[in-house]
Amino acid sequence: MKGLACFVLAIAVSCVSSRPAAPPSAAAPVAVAKPPAVSPLPVPKPAEPTKPIIPDTAAGHTMTAWLDAFNSGDVARMYEFADRYKDPMRRWITNFRERTGGFDTVAIEKSEPRSITFVVKEKASTAQQIGFLRVADGNPAVIERFTFVAVPPGMTAADIRTEIDADTPARIVDATGAMLNAHYVYPALAKKMAQGLHEHLEHGGDQAIATGPELAFVLTQQLQEVSRDRHVRVEWQARTAPPGGGEPDDDLRQEKEDLERTKCGFVKIERLDGNIGYMKLNEFGLVDVCGAKATEAFATLGDVDAIIFDLRDNGGGRPQMITYVESYLFAKRTHIYDMYDRDDNKTTPIWTNPGVPGKKLATQPVYVLTAARTFSGAEAFAYDLQSAKRATIVGEVTGGGAHPTHPVPLDGHFVLMVPSARPINAVTKTDWEGTGVQPDVKVTADQALDKAKQLAADEIAKLRAAHR
Repeated sequence: MKGLACFVLAIAVSCVSSRPAAPPSAAAPVAVAKPPAVSPLPVPKPAEPTKPIIPDTAAGHTMTAWLDAFNSGDVARMYEFADRYKDPMRRWITNFRERTGGFDTVAIEKSEPRSITFVVKEKASTAQQIGFLRVADGNPAVIERFTFVAVPPGMTAADIRTEIDADTPARIVDATGAMLNAHYVYPALAKKMAQGLHEHLEHGGDQAIATGPELAFVLTQQLQEVSRDRHVRVEWQARTAPPGGGEPDDDLRQEKEDLERTKCGFVKIERLDGNIGYMKLNEFGLVDVCGAKATEAFATLGDVDAIIFDLRDNGGGRPQMITYVESYLFAKRTHIYDMYDRDDNKTTPIWTNPGVPGKKLATQPVYVLTAARTFSGAEAFAYDLQSAKRATIVGEVTGGGAHPTHPVPLDGHFVLMVPSARPINAVTKTDWEGTGVQPDVKVTADQALDKAKQLAADEIAKLRAAHR
């Protein structure tokens, strides 16, 4: 990888020389004239680095359109792009935008008519990412592959080598199959995924891939074609994965910094007309960072008569945070679900915590807004409350991803995110994998808030009438 930065320093120096004054005459003193004041020449500002020119190709045009939509921060515009260009990042684009603040283009590393590799800097920080984009022929040129690799702290894009040799696809396919068979929550489906990867490999499609991130993207597509499990995936990481799996310390540190900057995904907390609380929450972060933010959010709402949780742009998060927020909505300790883990063949019951601090809304009507892009942990929140008859779900059928994942290293760069566990709801004895959460009141995502406000107002009126 190559990077280019140019700095120009221009310094102007001005020297003024003057003739000595004539000696004074004996007859009278002579005033000595001062030389005229000379303003110093302005010092030019250092030249700004030249902005890279995005190539006039199908891939370049798609990259430009994506950056324009992404940097606008307009959610509707980002989803419009995603639908038109078949962007595979659609379901988590809003979270990505919140974390990065948008992108400035730093360099174009490689360009071909249908593919482009580029470096961008996050507007919200100094962090950089490397993008890999490939498009298919068409008008517009729809996206075939699109992925990013974060440049770790202490490294630059120029330090990262993503190229792979001819033996890598077969080696990673073998390793992925072995780890799926060892860890995936459904063993029979693990075997089918492993078989599917080998069939693709035998047909030679993987051999034309030149970089690790693109191979990871293609293997993920192949796994999800068979399993329909949108949690299982292969990732390529710039830094060597830690032995035994788990998250690298730098990644965890970066996640905490991102959560602090984005206020843990608590986008808006307010009281609506009619004393209805509204909480727009776009992710469930680490509970040790975000638990206090949740407590503060409920305190801000105070004594509302109903609450609406807006999860239409929530792509999931940490199970512990989900349970923490749910605990504010129950008067007593409540069994929510059991988590079965294949790795240790153990089932763990999950309960709400009646000891969470601060203001609770244990009896007020609850409404949860959903969209087709609502996914994973956000679905868990909606499903848990719906099953316990603690909330009315308003909006669209959700994405259908129920299985928590953990990372399993395949080599120094490739990591398998493998779902090895599944929730078993305390009431339904199943989950929402593949089906999504079915709303109680089905409306389009953009109509969900107005509908929930109407439902909440009607319910509040009914409750007040009953207490007269």
